[in-house]
Amino acid sequence: MKQLLFPRLRVAAVALMIITPLISHRACAQARGGGNQGPRVVSPEVRDGTVTFRILAPRAEAVKLSGSDMPGVGQGKEMTKNAEGVWEVTLEASPGYYRYVFNVDGINVVDPRNPSTSESVGNVWSLVGVPGLAWMDTQPVPRGVVAEVTYYSTALRRFRRMHVYTPPGYELGKGKYPVFYLLHGAGDSDDSWSTVGRAGFILDNLIAEKKAKPMIVVMTAGHTGPMIPGAPRPAVDEFSEDFTKDVMPYVESHFRVNKDRGSRALAGLSMGGGQTLNIGIPHLDKFGYLGVFSSGVFGITGGNRPGSTNAPAGPTFEERHHDRLNDAKLKKGLRLFWFATGKDDFLVATSRATVEMFKKHDFDVVYRETDGAHTWIKWREYLQEFTPQLFR
Repeated sequence: MKQLLFPRLRVAAVALMIITPLISHRACAQARGGGNQGPRVVSPEVRDGTVTFRILAPRAEAVKLSGSDMPGVGQGKEMTKNAEGVWEVTLEASPGYYRYVFNVDGINVVDPRNPSTSESVGNVWSLVGVPGLAWMDTQPVPRGVVAEVTYYSTALRRFRRMHVYTPPGYELGKGKYPVFYLLHGAGDSDDSWSTVGRAGFILDNLIAEKKAKPMIVVMTAGHTGPMIPGAPRPAVDEFSEDFTKDVMPYVESHFRVNKDRGSRALAGLSMGGGQTLNIGIPHLDKFGYLGVFSSGVFGITGGNRPGSTNAPAGPTFEERHHDRLNDAKLKKGLRLFWFATGKDDFLVATSRATVEMFKKHDFDVVYRETDGAHTWIKWREYLQEFTPQLFR
């Protein structure tokens, strides 16, 4: 029996050696979009100032490309299908970083061939980068670290998340750093500034060129509950409560940060710009730098705040903060009060009115009115311009 058994084992082993490569080859082909799964699909493909987007959907009847800030997309760009069932569209693209999704027969889906993503508060986007702007591209310079940090919010009685950037060399040293709290806009999340916003890369490049001081950047989650269009302003500002009672104490007890007023900055875009004012003015003694991107005091012109059909009720911002707005001693410690908004931004009137209100109260306000609209294209630029002015 032994003499017969071993030859049979050898035959089985040889057969397995032949079959295994065939199985592996087929599995790999299917994984990359070949074999029984259809043709190989590359998406997105960036080449010579264009981006080509593709998705394999042979049974779909209509596919569109949708993108929040991508020029030329608008309400959606129709894609065309080839004989193999691959839908495709090519767009000219200026250097930058863009979110997009595919709308397949009315359903939004991320690009299955692209592992790069960017989170919003209730969904995820695919992310494509078009190199060409050195100040936000990945460069061969010392790199900092962006970490996801989970903390418990006593104000909200649940766990929350924030992203924290630490500069190159932080983990090897013992020194303390200034801290910059950076807030996102309505609909986005604490992930947004470090993905589509390129905050970590922008800081790395500025620090490497000695245009900005090494600093810690804290990117918080600005939403404390679901966005409800038309909802009135809550009696308690939950985000301000979370920020002052939990975020700042957590950062100051877990990271090596300086705690004096001159070592703290606070800035945000759109909703985050409004939050910057709602936190920064009542706590003006704690911040030496304030930045407001594409924003202002919501309702100051009689209009509405993002996500609401109701103008704020009750006392105005100016009435609620009358004493702070007129405290000359507090203003002396505010080293920079910086606004920037695009001429085509739907909140430009809000920004202008807000700046004038602060000037009326003798604040030294810097206001930059640029080209552009309410997009990440401008907010990355504002971050790149604002950050070098901090902690000087």
